[in-house]
Amino acid sequence: MVRRRVAITGLGLVSPYGGDLADFFTRLCAGESAIRHLLTDDQPRPLSIPFVACPAFDADAALGKPLAAMMDRFAQLGMAAAFDAWDSAGLARTSGDESRDEWGVSWGTALGGTLAYEKGYRELWQRGRERLSPLSVLLGMNNAANAHISIQLGLGGVSTSHTVACASSAVAIGEAFRRVRSGEATIMVTGGSDVPQAYGVARAWEALRVMAPGDAQTSPAACRPFAADRRGLVLGEGGAALVLEDWDHALARGATIHGEIVGYGASCDHSHLVRPEAAGQIRALQAALADAGLAADDIDYINAHGTATAEGDPVEIAALKSVFGERAKTLPVSATKSMHGHLLGAAGAIEAIASVLALRDDVLPPTVNLADNLDPACTGVEHLTVARSGVAPRAALSNSFAFGGSNAVLVFRAVRQ
Repeated sequence: MVRRRVAITGLGLVSPYGGDLADFFTRLCAGESAIRHLLTDDQPRPLSIPFVACPAFDADAALGKPLAAMMDRFAQLGMAAAFDAWDSAGLARTSGDESRDEWGVSWGTALGGTLAYEKGYRELWQRGRERLSPLSVLLGMNNAANAHISIQLGLGGVSTSHTVACASSAVAIGEAFRRVRSGEATIMVTGGSDVPQAYGVARAWEALRVMAPGDAQTSPAACRPFAADRRGLVLGEGGAALVLEDWDHALARGATIHGEIVGYGASCDHSHLVRPEAAGQIRALQAALADAGLAADDIDYINAHGTATAEGDPVEIAALKSVFGERAKTLPVSATKSMHGHLLGAAGAIEAIASVLALRDDVLPPTVNLADNLDPACTGVEHLTVARSGVAPRAALSNSFAFGGSNAVLVFRAVRQ
């Protein structure tokens, strides 16, 4: 079987910090939380939970007004991130004479176009309309983002969407990696996007009782992964994209290589919808390491799933200690969700980008809101509470463990040029 090396040649995002990649990582490593209490004007009743928004994102400016009008906000965020990743890869947006039949898209979204559907419900139930916009289905469908990316970039290869709750974009990246490694695709645009701020969606998450409380004063400290006083997760919107490329193809065109993706492991707990189990996560971790051909001692950083829930955090640490043994005690671990929030379908992708940048720039980002309050059930790994620089990490894992018991682990390796 063909096993080609897979280079990461493009990175792009729309995060709560904005759309600048360098600024995102600088602020992340500085321990700056982007979590704010979000209130909108059209809610029947105020929400008591914080959300992370992307207030600086202007879809019309990023995409052009005609294109933006054809998309729900989740697709707008995804398209903008994909454009940025594509441009950073040094690839032309128009195909010209080059065939792109082996270039494709693999995208993750947990929710799809919820704002479009909610707008339709309001039109029907509150305003008594008999007809909806003919664009309603096209705006709301889960594969809208990857369809638009394929159309705008002229990509004639596979175009798939992956809905695996909080692991959606990690699975999308893993499947894209496999297609390039096998030779089925030369280039894949991959990542994910989501916007959970639709009122009905927000109320549904609130009803699960897994959300951290917060107000305008305390929201930046609302998310506390691995802390004894953690209070739950904080949802947010965003989009993040990577360009994965056949290594030799990237070298031949002189592309800048930010890092290498070398492994992907997936599993299912097959036991409970919302209660994770270490055994399933262990299988995903072991599969990812085996796929990468790496041992536990080869890993120098882990970007944890780390949602700050009482059910999730101890299980993830137990899984890491089981897989890494004695190495776990000196294994740097951080949960960047403590700063950028839980971006659902974009979570795996934005944390993958944070992991790639940590390897590329030799800086490991921290978990904030975790100083002297570590949960005794979460001990046994080296929690980074401040950024660590000058460490020359060799390889990193990015964990995504989702509702439904679906687990995905990505492995990245540093490229020293």
